[in-house]
Order: sequence, then C-alpha cells, then structure tokens
Amino acid sequence: MLGAYSHMACAAVYPDMEPVGFDTFAQAFAAVEAGDCELGMIPIENTLGGRVADIHHLLPESSLYIIGEHYQPVRHQLLAPEGATLDTLKTVASHEQGLAQCRELIKELGVEALDFGDTAGAAKEAAERNDPSFAAIASELAAETYGLQILRSRIEDRLGNTTRFVIMSRSSVDPDPLAGPAMTSLVFETRSVPGALYKALGGFATNGINITKLESYIIDQSFTAAQFYIEVEGHPSDPGIANAFEELQFFSAKMKRLGTYPLSEWRTQP
Repeated sequence: MLGAYSHMACAAVYPDMEPVGFDTFAQAFAAVEAGDCELGMIPIENTLGGRVADIHHLLPESSLYIIGEHYQPVRHQLLAPEGATLDTLKTVASHEQGLAQCRELIKELGVEALDFGDTAGAAKEAAERNDPSFAAIASELAAETYGLQILRSRIEDRLGNTTRFVIMSRSSVDPDPLAGPAMTSLVFETRSVPGALYKALGGFATNGINITKLESYIIDQSFTAAQFYIEVEGHPSDPGIANAFEELQFFSAKMKRLGTYPLSEWRTQP
C-alpha cells in the first residue's frame, strides 16, 4: 500500500518505476505472476521483529524467482489525526511487525495494540476514522500520504531497525559470477528422521560454504516431513556450491532453487 515501507524500498531501488500497493502479500505475489506488475518488493525479515509471517510459505509455492535483495531502514512514527495527543490515545494500529518493533512505546502509553495488514493501511484507517483516540505506527511517508500528524518520532525499540526485502520476478536473472559476490536461496524437504538434516547439509560444510539463513517448517499433518528455507553465500557456478547442491539433492526428498542474486553491500557494512 502507498506509504508503506515497501513503497519506500521500491522508490529506493527502482525510482523510475511506478509503485503499486496491495492489501496482502499473497495479492502482490499473484499480481507479479499474472503479469500485472513487473516486480514484487517483498519484506522477508526485520532486525527487531524477526521473520515476516507468511512469506516463507508463499515463496516455495510461487512460480516467481528472487533476483535481488534490499535493506530498508525502518524509522517508525506515531501518527494520528489533527487534534489528537498522547493523552487522547486508546488504540494504536500497525502491521504485526510494526507493533513488535515498538513494544516499549505501546507499554508506556498503555494503549490497545491492533494488528493491521500493513503499516500504511493502519495510517489510512487512522486518517479515515479521524478519531483522536486512534493512532497508527507507520512511516513519515505514510504521514505525508494520508495527512496525519506525527505525535512522536523514532519510536522503534532500538535504533538501527532494518527490514530486508527480496525482489521477485517471473524470470530468473542470475548475475554474472564474475561481477561480484552472490547469494542463493532455495527450499528443500527431508523426512523427519534422525540424521536427515545433518546429511543434507553436510556438503556445505565440507565445501566451505557459508549458510546465512536456515529455517524449517512442518508440511504435512502427520509431522513426518519438514521443509527448509536456506540462503547461502555463493553462485551455483562456483565448484563448491555445485558440489554442495549435488549432495543436498541426494539426501533431500525435493529441492527448488528460488534464485541467485547479487549480495547486497549492506551485508558487508561493519
């Protein structure tokens, strides 16, 4: 939705493209798959709130590919209609990530936290209600977009709050292996039996491949099969990566590469 941090990320990475907002992540995936949008800017994790819900379930089910990553600074503002004050507030709305990243303020104010589909949607709701008891946690851009006042700035629990986005496309666009460091994302499945994960990942250790992210999900009703989302440093053309993937395929029930993309400069910052 316009005014969301996804909107800010789109403007930062693709300033010449027109951003289009959706109410849910599933709708954004569907719009790119249908060709209604060229690319999708999808939040995947945050330094304070952790994993963004639903994304890791949408990624393997989608036909889209990850072609890039972007790290967007998140600077939350407490927004409300004109006339509202901290004393008039009873409810603060935001995406669950926004609420999680501002727990200390919510506790300080003693208000009800209301989960919304996204931060900008909460800001839009605050503007439409025009109720001095209803506020939103969102960006400065959302305040400008929906005509809200900022009651308090930089309300996140810790400075340096950052959201990582992945850029989704209908086509795989592998970077030139000689152009610089790359990341590769994939999902794979194993049986829930002793040693299955150890054997599947052994090739990464023996080939000196750095795994930067590993998350698991149970995918069947009997809890006997697990799906893993993994991110590694390297390009599939690298001999070490190729060997590790070959070993992973041997020990996993299913494997799907979601994309290879340039490693963000943000990762190399001190």
